[in-house]
Amino acid sequence: MAKELINRENPQKLYLQLEGIIKKKIEDKEWAIGSQIPTEEEFCKIYGVSKAPVRAAILELVRQGYLMRQQGKGTFVCKRIISEGLMMHTSFRELMLEAGVSSSTKVLAQTVMMPVDDIDVKLNVPENMHLIYVKRLRLVEDEPVLLQEAYIPHNICPQLLREDIENNSLLGLIEKKYGIKITKIKDYIEVTTPTADEIKLLGLSGCSGALLLEQHFYAGDTQIMYMRSVKRPDRFRFLIELERRAA
Repeated sequence: MAKELINRENPQKLYLQLEGIIKKKIEDKEWAIGSQIPTEEEFCKIYGVSKAPVRAAILELVRQGYLMRQQGKGTFVCKRIISEGLMMHTSFRELMLEAGVSSSTKVLAQTVMMPVDDIDVKLNVPENMHLIYVKRLRLVEDEPVLLQEAYIPHNICPQLLREDIENNSLLGLIEKKYGIKITKIKDYIEVTTPTADEIKLLGLSGCSGALLLEQHFYAGDTQIMYMRSVKRPDRFRFLIELERRAA
């Protein structure tokens, strides 16, 4: 791996450059399926970058199916499933449940915070950037069904801290009131082990798993929101639609 492949005069962000380098090595079969890639520390040393862009690049390639993490062992190249012209669209309502479901919202948090855990990587922001943090519980017939946490860079729309987010959609406020057009949403769905807080809020006692939906919202190339939603596995459904991409 050549350090000079990282071009600091290139306006493209470092993690995107590193993502492209790793992806090319996999697609060119320089790194075989099943082989282990260098550690984060090794990437930092080879390319002269900090851990943040390395983590961001690896996380994105894991999500795209190029890499697979194994706890305690490392990160490995895995076989990628090609979509062959299919593109996923989500019929998106902020509740993200099937049509015809009437719900209510309880706001649990609406404040400013600093990034914790790997939120800075998932939102692709500096570790010292202030974020607006929103935590809401969605209920159907007074029964908790969905727990949502949203993270938005504070500088994008600081007035959001004073908005009524119990009766208004976050996306509606961001797009219609603040004029920020969402151009792309990346959705990742998996089964997760709920935390103690999620078990309590969603009433998951005796349930070993929950559905996790992670969403990355973009305005052009800039990510403007990361949302994490945990849903009871026994109530209602997410609505997802597949369409063939136009030639």
